[in-house]
Amino acid sequence: MSSIIIVLIILVVLVFIALVKTIQVIPQASAAIVERFGRYTRTLNAGLNIVVPFIDSIRNRIDLREQVVPFPPQPVITQDNLVVNIDTVIYYQVTDARAATYEVASYIQAIEQLTVTTLRNIIGGMDLERTLTSREEINAALRGVLDEATGKWGIRVNRVELKAIEPPTSIQDSMEKQMRADRDKRAAILQAEGVRQSEILRAEGEKQSSILRAEGEAKAAALKAEGEAQAIRTVFESIHAGDADQKLLAYQYLQMLPKIAEGDANKLWIVPSEIGDALKGLSGAMGNFGPMGGGSGFNPQNPGKSAGADGSGAGTGANGTDRREQPPID
Repeated sequence: MSSIIIVLIILVVLVFIALVKTIQVIPQASAAIVERFGRYTRTLNAGLNIVVPFIDSIRNRIDLREQVVPFPPQPVITQDNLVVNIDTVIYYQVTDARAATYEVASYIQAIEQLTVTTLRNIIGGMDLERTLTSREEINAALRGVLDEATGKWGIRVNRVELKAIEPPTSIQDSMEKQMRADRDKRAAILQAEGVRQSEILRAEGEKQSSILRAEGEAKAAALKAEGEAQAIRTVFESIHAGDADQKLLAYQYLQMLPKIAEGDANKLWIVPSEIGDALKGLSGAMGNFGPMGGGSGFNPQNPGKSAGADGSGAGTGANGTDRREQPPID
């Protein structure tokens, strides 16, 4: 009796184990490889799947979601023989579970080694400056090579990113000094540009001020000249309206002579030719006001003679000698 119970218990356990092995639940975004007697049979997709117990076995469960794998820093030599350490990050996704299982032993290790070798080939053709400034170019080239090589493994490389590019310490010090010198240079240039612009604005201001001052002085001079011209015109019109004769003009000229002689720089007087006629009229007028109506003063025709009382040319010269005309000697 007891042996029958033990057999039943064993049968129940075997049935439970068979059910467990028969029913396979695959999570979403996952896949499983089924082998029958060590040979690939099929790929189980997400959901409830039935397999033959003790005959079919699950070889591998693969996550079909996009994976992120960071790789440790790798020393790479540039074209100018400088060693730089580069950190990379790979974003990949398994598209064929069968190929990822049977085409490569470990696709993670294969991707890492392929990334290192490809990165060395790309960086080996660039100098340090181009390496530091061409991350997008390096990423695109690296992704193209990896995507082509991993396609037969059932893997698609979506993105490749360079986390860090670390040059040697001595190169970093030199780069910092160069950057500091460039900043100082830009600061000096900006300061010089500011001083130059300030000087230009100051010169423009002085120029505008001088122009405005000159225009003001020109307008003032024009207004002054116009006023003087108007005053002369008014005086001329007044004299013309008063019908002034030659005697009055000569008298006015004699009144102006002391004012002309007041200046220290007046060493030379220019007497107009018309002043002789004016003086003639003035002397005649003064002679008319003399005693007996005779002219005893200045003779404008001959300054060396003094007019007599009878109007003849007889008289005495400047040295007291007799200046009367003598009859010619035969």
